[in-house]
Amino acid sequence: MGTAVGGGRAVPRYVQIADEIVQQIRAGVLKPGDMVPSESELVDRYGVSGGTIRKAMVEVRASGLVETRHGKGSLVKARPPVRHRSSDRFRRSHRKGGKAAYLAESEQAGATAKVSVLFIGPADAPDDVAERLGVDPGAKVLARRRLYFRNGTPVETATSYLPWDVVKDIPELFSENPGPGGIYARLEDDGHVFAEFVETLQARPASKAESSELALSPGSPVVHLIRDAVTEEGRVVEVCDTLMAADQFVFSYRIPASD
Repeated sequence: MGTAVGGGRAVPRYVQIADEIVQQIRAGVLKPGDMVPSESELVDRYGVSGGTIRKAMVEVRASGLVETRHGKGSLVKARPPVRHRSSDRFRRSHRKGGKAAYLAESEQAGATAKVSVLFIGPADAPDDVAERLGVDPGAKVLARRRLYFRNGTPVETATSYLPWDVVKDIPELFSENPGPGGIYARLEDDGHVFAEFVETLQARPASKAESSELALSPGSPVVHLIRDAVTEEGRVVEVCDTLMAADQFVFSYRIPASD
């Protein structure tokens, strides 16, 4: 049979097979470094065609739990555990404690964090970033691009865009290490006190280049997050364009119920 019925609708057989393989990985039956059974082995196990197995493996790869080795098959990834990304990660107390948000969260989770700076320098503001910053499209801004690792695995890329008139007199923002508390601490030291951080998230498949940078299988799910850092004067002094491996993050938000 090609489908099974569940909850009033037909579930394709390849989806059932993919779900079973994913559950075996999550349960540790298939461990990091193990090879997923070959197509012929899965054909024999499930009594289906090779085409059904190939469709199932497309679903398994989309989970982000395996990587394909050319000529060898699919390997279960040794991915670090999920870390929470909470709504209080930008509390001022973290910055006063000398810790940037990513490093503070990783430390709380007992993980080893590393940040690799890929680029720091002037750039032309992309149109959408310029609109958020309230500057002209193509205006000169400072760009800071980083690649974040957790336990040696790349999990996130982020590019911060900051208005040139804000950063030009803050030399620490041009350094790889801007000092205790990160760039937000330096901005507040310069009088740009934050009122809120506004984030927009969208889930989508990773592009080929993004998959390569984050060590994901092609088409794996990622979360694209854009954050505006807004001061008490209502000015956006940083736009952060972030891409995260979706299997590495759980988002936790505290939402006030009062007016």
